[in-house]
Amino acid sequence: MTANTNLFAALRAAFPADLDTVAVETDDGLLYSWRDLDRGSAMMANLFAALKLEEGARIAVQVEKSVEALVLYLATLRAGYVFLPLNTAYRGAEIEYFIGNAEPSVVVCSSANAGWVGPIAQAAGTRHVFTLDDDRTGTLLEIAAQCSDQHAVAARGEDDLAAILYTSGTTGRSKGAMLTHRNLLSNAEVLKDYWGWTATGGPEGRGDVLIHALPIFHVHGLFVAIHGALINGSKMIWLNKFDPKRVVARLPEATVFMGVPTLYVRMLAEPGLTKKACSHMRLFVAGSAPLLIETFNEWQARTGHTILERYGMSETAMLTSNPYSPVQGERRGGTVGFALPGVQLRVRIGDEHGDTRDAGTDEIGDIEVAGPNVFAGYWRMPEKTKDEFTADGFFKTGDVGKIDGLGYITIVGRSKDLIISGGYNVYPAEIEGFINEMPGVAESAVVGVPHADFGEVGVAVVTAKAGAIVDAEAVVADLKAKLANFKIPKRCFVVSELPRNAMGKVQKALLREQHKALFARS
Repeated sequence: MTANTNLFAALRAAFPADLDTVAVETDDGLLYSWRDLDRGSAMMANLFAALKLEEGARIAVQVEKSVEALVLYLATLRAGYVFLPLNTAYRGAEIEYFIGNAEPSVVVCSSANAGWVGPIAQAAGTRHVFTLDDDRTGTLLEIAAQCSDQHAVAARGEDDLAAILYTSGTTGRSKGAMLTHRNLLSNAEVLKDYWGWTATGGPEGRGDVLIHALPIFHVHGLFVAIHGALINGSKMIWLNKFDPKRVVARLPEATVFMGVPTLYVRMLAEPGLTKKACSHMRLFVAGSAPLLIETFNEWQARTGHTILERYGMSETAMLTSNPYSPVQGERRGGTVGFALPGVQLRVRIGDEHGDTRDAGTDEIGDIEVAGPNVFAGYWRMPEKTKDEFTADGFFKTGDVGKIDGLGYITIVGRSKDLIISGGYNVYPAEIEGFINEMPGVAESAVVGVPHADFGEVGVAVVTAKAGAIVDAEAVVADLKAKLANFKIPKRCFVVSELPRNAMGKVQKALLREQHKALFARS
């Protein structure tokens, strides 16, 4: 008989023998046991079974962070369906595209958004819309409460889909990265070993304790952090919203923290962040955006801990990591370490004829990867999927980097104009598409510039049509009504013309240079 390779089966097998111990403690003092996670996910899985969903059905979720939302994710895996997390900041035009493209059988949203999400889902043919709020209320919980708390985990093959994560396209059209049970489980198992997760010791004598302060709609918070704790049977201290003061206060009770660089910058502003506060901590992990060397050095000086920076993508989960153990090498600021076990990573350089070769030591080129963690392709985009893989099966990440003589990988830029703001990806083409449709706008260019808190933020530069008047503040206000807040440019400038090269292409590098000091810390 073939073993069940459903990711949930592996996570469930790692639960501690005593299911009545605490699995999750919330920042307002609620305690959830491992038995609660098991029973809650079983009840929701039985709800989905009663709906008689088709094989491979997608369950789209746009809700505020809560332990119940975590249980919903586990239930989706357990029932054998495909989880589709959506950023809580997304608005109407974005949600309409995602739901229309993914065609989910179930949509779960917050009660506050049900009035506009529900009609969008129903218009797209979604049969079931439920609500779930972060105060343990909503129609999903009301109906699931009537279901059995016993459920046999659905059998799934390792190549069956477990999740679809939408990643914005450079042309403005988002792509759904299809992640399989094998993709996610292989990455979780590798990171458990590589990052030294332990089931013994720790502040409570029960092994590692994770402070979870990230959102759960993208790779970092959902897969890296949650899978890391669950597959090790580790308790999570759960914050629905990141609060630097609260995180610092809980450090003595924990051993592991994961955050985007912005979170580390904000924690460094807290007087309570001291070596004593971090004395029980084992590991601080940073990712989702470049970590400034100043932050890396200041954290080391203040806490006595060296942040471990790693590199991953929606399409691949984690690809590289600085060493955890000194035996493997030192953690080097400004680098993302080595390729993880099982991951093949290479840097390739192309020429004018379209031929490529492997880059030499410290030569900058395009990063390509292969391995069990690399996604199955883009949802309903076979041609795009084909274009993003090489003939020998390597995925073209779109990132540009180099490998030094010791094997340390450094990301030096992006082949496309991606802006990473506070750990979130912002694609200028998408923003430009909305601006260019505004009355009076002739053309726009959105570029990323340095920001002390967010790493990068967007700046929009706009030209007006002949005879028209465009108000910069009105452009930003209009975008706020349509797009997630993290995508909104921090400043907008109306100019007479955009700088262009001899081929007529807008020179974004000049715009970045022109505005690079806008948000410099005085």
